[in-house]
Amino acid sequence: MRFCGRIIAARILIGAFSPQASGEWGRKMQTDLSDGVRYLAKRGHCRIRPVSASSVPSYGGYAALAGVTLDPGVYRCAIAVAGISDLKRWLDWVNTKNLQSHNVSQRYWDRFMGVSGPGDPLLDAISPIKHLAAVNVPVLLIHGRDDTVVPFEQSASCSTPCGAKRRTSSWSTLQHEDHWLSRSETRLQMLQASVAFLRAHNPPD
Repeated sequence: MRFCGRIIAARILIGAFSPQASGEWGRKMQTDLSDGVRYLAKRGHCRIRPVSASSVPSYGGYAALAGVTLDPGVYRCAIAVAGISDLKRWLDWVNTKNLQSHNVSQRYWDRFMGVSGPGDPLLDAISPIKHLAAVNVPVLLIHGRDDTVVPFEQSASCSTPCGAKRRTSSWSTLQHEDHWLSRSETRLQMLQASVAFLRAHNPPD
């Protein structure tokens, strides 16, 4: 009962904060993450600068990329799984997928991102692909080749040398894998690649 109560309380808490995220994609939703990291580091709870990592696809992968492009200097490295890097290109893809420019999905994402559509210039400010020159830490990109939720090219477009120190991203393609990492073999591949990357770029003391 105590466990169930905690789940209910967590859902109530999430429900209370969800409306505040509307229009804050890449803005307060992102700065809250980095502010939390800075808070912990300032109080000595982080012995080294933490990694910006997410095994959660979509926004989780986006948040990892945004952490090292929109707010550089906070993270030692980043792991992005099926992350959205180019918001304009992705919104265009959503429209094409739904065979029209004015659809429920488009309206949802416009409202969530706080923009007026794929042509809104505000998208550049929150798109990691537009800020690759700011990257000064190693980045690992992981993406399922058959992803139908976030196209594979969203990660592929970032897999080039970038940043002031010309950091080169590492790349792990999950063959025959979807957005949800449904196959046990590729889930294991993702975990092994992530652990090896962290040992190399954010080792324990």
